[in-house]
Amino acid sequence: MTDATRDEWMTVAAARMLRDRCVCFVGIGLPSAACNLARLTHAPDIVLIYESGTIGTKPDVLPLSIGDGELAETAAFVVPMPDVFAYYLQAGRVDVGFLGAAQIDRFGNLNSTVIGDYEAPSTRLPGAGGAPEIAAHARETFVMLKATPRSFVGQLDFRTTAGFGRGHGDRARSAAHGGGPRAVITDFGLLAPHATTDELQLTALFEGATIDEARKAVGWPLGIADEVTQVPAPTAHELDTLRALHARTRQAHAQPVVLPTP
Repeated sequence: MTDATRDEWMTVAAARMLRDRCVCFVGIGLPSAACNLARLTHAPDIVLIYESGTIGTKPDVLPLSIGDGELAETAAFVVPMPDVFAYYLQAGRVDVGFLGAAQIDRFGNLNSTVIGDYEAPSTRLPGAGGAPEIAAHARETFVMLKATPRSFVGQLDFRTTAGFGRGHGDRARSAAHGGGPRAVITDFGLLAPHATTDELQLTALFEGATIDEARKAVGWPLGIADEVTQVPAPTAHELDTLRALHARTRQAHAQPVVLPTP
């Protein structure tokens, strides 16, 4: 049995979905860790794009935000933010969009705007950012999100980003060019859309996770694929690389910020 944490299982499983030389629009947090782990292991020529306009960035540490200087310093080039969306994303040049969210529903629609009523929410979140455009135009979308009945919900408090809409071909009938969410990476395993209904169903489990655990973590009656596989355990190389990346990141972000003398 591996000593990997569930976060590490999530990151490794997500990284493995990325092929070398693909163009990936990256979100901050777990998606960023997964994409950079792929770059440092099996996909050295992956092209990472962040919303701030950095193209082909190769950060040595994980960025705190899309405005982190590490992204610009290690990028092949930097373009204005509107150009990223107009000439790369909307032009169909992005293979994978990697997103997180606060809530997801059974058809892969995402909420990153509010928890509770929009006019008087219990929590106001960062908002849409580029996620709606990424989900609409990337050839496929992956979502990383830890699963609880509060995050995997029967009804979103607000629909920020469209997945498969109401399901049953709803997205295919829309103006969205991209293929929609092809996988949701959770902390128990993987979900993927049903071929006919577009509803997310359990397709794979991590070591030690069970179908019962998955069902309890999801706020709708979770469908189960005809065959549920077990995700191969993280290798020593994957874990060593990921842990070294996080260690460098902690060390870099622990350093005091020195402001220039006026």
